[in-house]
Amino acid sequence: MEKTLKALKPGQSGKIAMIKCKGAVRRRLMDMGVVKGTEVYVEKIAPLGDPIEVKVKGYNLSLRKEDAKNIIME
Repeated sequence: MEKTLKALKPGQSGKIAMIKCKGAVRRRLMDMGVVKGTEVYVEKIAPLGDPIEVKVKGYNLSLRKEDAKNIIME
């Protein structure tokens, strides 16, 4: 089973292995620094689980659960 960014808990980190989505969403994620090989640290998750706040390349980024489930971790 693939481990996704959505599955990580606050305080956990991992390296991005692949982005499964296509088109504009993929381009938007890549423009924000979410690319293969990048280390991602989960800062916190909103009370209802959406969005997820992560630290990528030194800055904080909020991602929807829908986007986070398409980011496969190593």
